[in-house]
Amino acid sequence: MFKKILIANRGEIAVRVMRACREMGIGTVAVYSEPDRKSLHVRYADEAVAIGPAPSRQSYLNIERVIDAARSSGAEAVHPGYGFLSENPAFARAVAGAGLTFIGPDPEAMERLGSKTAARDLATAASVPVVPGAQNLHDFDDVQQAAERIGLPVMLKAAAGGGGKGMRMVTASEQLKSSWRDASSEAYNAFGDETIFMEKLIERPRHVEIQLLGDRHGNLIHLGERECSLQRRHQKVMEECPSPVVDEELRQRMGETAVRLGRLAGYSNAGTAEFLVDADRNFYFLEVNARLQVEHPVTELVTGVDLVKEQIRIAAGERLAIRQQDVRMRGAAIECRISAEDPARDFFPSPGLIAAWHMPEGPAVRNDSGVYEGWRVPLDYDPLMAKLIVWGRDRNEAVARLGRALEEYEVGGVETTIPFFQRVLKNDDFLAGRLDTGLVGRILESAAAADGRARESANNGAGGRLAEAQIAGILAAALEVGSEARTTTARGTRPSSAWKRAGRDAQLHNWPRSSGRP
Repeated sequence: MFKKILIANRGEIAVRVMRACREMGIGTVAVYSEPDRKSLHVRYADEAVAIGPAPSRQSYLNIERVIDAARSSGAEAVHPGYGFLSENPAFARAVAGAGLTFIGPDPEAMERLGSKTAARDLATAASVPVVPGAQNLHDFDDVQQAAERIGLPVMLKAAAGGGGKGMRMVTASEQLKSSWRDASSEAYNAFGDETIFMEKLIERPRHVEIQLLGDRHGNLIHLGERECSLQRRHQKVMEECPSPVVDEELRQRMGETAVRLGRLAGYSNAGTAEFLVDADRNFYFLEVNARLQVEHPVTELVTGVDLVKEQIRIAAGERLAIRQQDVRMRGAAIECRISAEDPARDFFPSPGLIAAWHMPEGPAVRNDSGVYEGWRVPLDYDPLMAKLIVWGRDRNEAVARLGRALEEYEVGGVETTIPFFQRVLKNDDFLAGRLDTGLVGRILESAAAADGRARESANNGAGGRLAEAQIAGILAAALEVGSEARTTTARGTRPSSAWKRAGRDAQLHNWPRSSGRP
């Protein structure tokens, strides 16, 4: 077993991996950029190495600097977390080339499955149903011809990564060029690869993924599914296990399909096969994320398998400690991503000093956090601060427990996504398990309409008070002019008028104001 592991990541996932290492008696090394010098993962690690300034390409995405940090610290293995370099075959090869162990799939398997286009080819060869699409789109002419052949609406996606980066929905031909340009640029900035592919858009699908786990001795199993349909702008915000729509028969079919793909690619370690499920419960292969997922805790709570510890054991050459027939799914778990974003301002980033930070506690409540009170959330990276995960004997209990936990959460100094999740928990479709990838958008549209009506009602009701305040301000100003020659202070200045200030405030700020918050 390894004695020391470097975690090539930041935030909550770096802390999550370090906790597993500490329980296994393994030393940890953090890497950090300048803004992260005082971050939680740096404070939690046994050692920490600076790797550059704020821009990711000069720090967390800089392979040479990460490898140098691993060598200088005496680490024997590197865990990439998720995002950044986690699905980069060149990084996996560089780690091996430095005489270190990469805690993840082999680079060859990563290339076969981590590339979205290569994974589609493999799935097609294995007779796995895929969403109709086109790849190898090198310029706009290719994109335009593919769209004409497939037919709108379509999705443009980054070939080199996931997480909603480099993804655009196109519903009209006039959107195609700008969407392709934006998707390519975003994909390059996120993954260093601007390659885009196209898929036919399936109306109101569910996004369901299968967790894979395999060792280097030919053992490969699945740990059931996760429902990831609650997404905003194609990025998951809330996940649960099991899926409300998946029964044992569908779980077995999807799981066997995912394992078959993994075996064809020679896959080992943790990975996720992602599918779309339509209204008739037909499933279509999307992609494989050749890494640990953000939402892995819900699977851990339902199956009892620590995925990070299994990753480390597999990388050290050990066999899987669990067989397929041993996998049992017990109860239900739900995860919320607590981010420094303001739902009242279209989820605008809310960086700044965390003035207060209290996470909920109690039975079956888990917090995977990467921040602390007094730390400053930087604007340079993803705004995810923590993940709140709850477990219940069934979905209803998990939902109730999540509602209680969200009420207990206290954060000061920055805005968070907590009010948004509280709104989701009141939605009838969510409560009934009627989920699809467009549900969050409909919830937000409904909330915006309701807030607009509330503001209009408040403004109408305040009309009389507004007029009174304006009149009062005018009268106060007139009285002040009339007494200007008679009234002065010892310092030769006129006294301030509260009425005048109220009148001016009413005119400048449309007093009384409505907060407009959800």
